[in-house]
Amino acid sequence: MEAARVAPDLTAPAAVSDTHDIVVYDDKCPMCTFQMRLLSWLDLGRRLDFLPLSNPEVHRLAPQLKREDLLEAMHVLTRKGPVHRGARAIRYLAARIVLLWPLCVLLWIPGVIFFSEIAYRAVSRNRQFLSKIFGCKGACEVLPGRKRE
Repeated sequence: MEAARVAPDLTAPAAVSDTHDIVVYDDKCPMCTFQMRLLSWLDLGRRLDFLPLSNPEVHRLAPQLKREDLLEAMHVLTRKGPVHRGARAIRYLAARIVLLWPLCVLLWIPGVIFFSEIAYRAVSRNRQFLSKIFGCKGACEVLPGRKRE
């Protein structure tokens, strides 16, 4: 039986499937929540589950990850074991979401991931401020969470 798709904005406990990669994100950050909503719409094949950092299931699924690390960057827990974080998580997701394949190609150009990680860390450190500037909270209201059909 397949787990129901949980939209990133729901307060109910997230259900995760053992057949999907799991994206762990900071649900207290409007920018992060908006990005997860956008990813949920771009994930046409419904191959991802989104798990908010506030969900206790995160510790069970990834006990090796510290809360501080999870707050610093988005993480993707893969079915086969490796954990991707930050810009490398974006590259991993871009390879699996057809609409993001051009981004994947860009991130595989030698040296680009190095600079992408630097940019990711800068954005991550300032994400609360950037959320206010770009109005991410309001954007979340425009882009509703998408549920698995």
